[in-house]
Amino acid sequence: MLAAFAIVLVGLVAATGPVEAKDKDKDNRCNRTNDSVRKLLECVTLEGVLEHQEAFAAIADAHGGNRSAGTPGYDASADYVEDRLTAAGYDVTRQTFDVYSFEDHGGSELEQTNPDDVSYVEGTDFGATPHSEPGDVTAAVTPVDIQLGLGNTSSSGCEDADFAGFPVGNIALIQRGTCTFEIKGENAAEAGASGILFFNQGNTAGADRQGIPAVTLGNDYTADLPALNLTYTLGAQLAGIPDLEMRLFADVTRTPTTTQNVIAESRRGDPDNVIMAGAHLDSVPEGPGINDNGSGSSALIEVAEQIAKVKLPNKVRFAWWGAEEAGLVGSNYYVNTLPDPDLADIEMYLNFDMVGSPNYGLFIYDGDGSGFDLVGPDGSDEIEALFERYYAERGIPSEPTAFSGRSDYQAFINNGVPSGGLFTGAEGVKTPAQAEKWGGTAGLAYDPCYHSPCDTIDNLSHEALAINADAIAYVLYLYASDREAINAG
Repeated sequence: MLAAFAIVLVGLVAATGPVEAKDKDKDNRCNRTNDSVRKLLECVTLEGVLEHQEAFAAIADAHGGNRSAGTPGYDASADYVEDRLTAAGYDVTRQTFDVYSFEDHGGSELEQTNPDDVSYVEGTDFGATPHSEPGDVTAAVTPVDIQLGLGNTSSSGCEDADFAGFPVGNIALIQRGTCTFEIKGENAAEAGASGILFFNQGNTAGADRQGIPAVTLGNDYTADLPALNLTYTLGAQLAGIPDLEMRLFADVTRTPTTTQNVIAESRRGDPDNVIMAGAHLDSVPEGPGINDNGSGSSALIEVAEQIAKVKLPNKVRFAWWGAEEAGLVGSNYYVNTLPDPDLADIEMYLNFDMVGSPNYGLFIYDGDGSGFDLVGPDGSDEIEALFERYYAERGIPSEPTAFSGRSDYQAFINNGVPSGGLFTGAEGVKTPAQAEKWGGTAGLAYDPCYHSPCDTIDNLSHEALAINADAIAYVLYLYASDREAINAG
């Protein structure tokens, strides 16, 4: 089906006009059936997206500054989505699953006790590792298969052999790279470590590989060890100190609880051809998550509300995932518990995780593997091509981004579902060429407030939100429509 749609795209995007030319009067627009792509895109507006962003910001403000899975702030966010989508005419369900609620209390400590007495600064030199267990350990430190310097290909801690001869009871100093922190942590526990100091990889000069790494041990982490995340500079320094002994205190709690996915499905449309789109609804515990991922969640609500006015041949299903920040837990639970016939009915999955980064790039998931040599399931190349054509015909430059496994498309890809979507960048650094292409600041992260308390309503590019909300609406409409409806646009 995907290839058949691609041939009828020419000329449709240009007919919708630029973002700035759309009627933005929310009170007077769209009391009609959006029976063409042009009408739909007139009705999907930045004002509509920001209405939901502001609602999520207010929810976070009322619930301790975050909307993380397993907390009242997340539950209130899910209630909001359910209420809006029910009012729009969708069949809405809440899917409950188990998860760990993680809280960083902000009092973690890291001290060198031998050969010198040195205290390090939380938030500057180190931070608690998300989904670490709490604990207070003083012990000798043993580096694990460290590889320093720019261009390194560290796989520190990824193999059992990395811990050959590891002294039981020591703290493991482990470098980022190759495998997940969860795998590294489980291997350290198996080797008898009493705690873990993870430090960034330092293989590039970018802040994402130099600063405190914004990564998690994940919901499935079972090792009962405290852990801290360190900057590359500090980790490299500690790796070179003989007879090093340190105190590691992780001031955190990790509590088993439950949370929910919110699933909204159109009442009409072919149930054997389901067009599915999703965005994770939870924030990290450290902040309100208004870009990550209030932006994808809000854009999806706005598109869902407007596309609900269309009688589409194919069924449309929207998902707001819980516990993505704990390791893609909600989306994995959904896909892994879906009966095989129902999974086969999903024609494609479209993912929208961070679509309003303030120093944005306009990235499309690289379904054909031409940019990153990571090919999605058959049909993913067509999804990428549709987004590329949309941007190109509006004169908007775009770039591919890798299926890196860091968002909710991964469960669908693992099960052979064609996948694609949009991304505006996280802790990665904008290049001078990208600043020339899109504006913004070279040398600065796409989202300087990624996984931070400052990811508020002020941490958004309205331009990126407007562009991407239209792109989401366009591609969803296209795939949910038949050829006659597309040509009528």
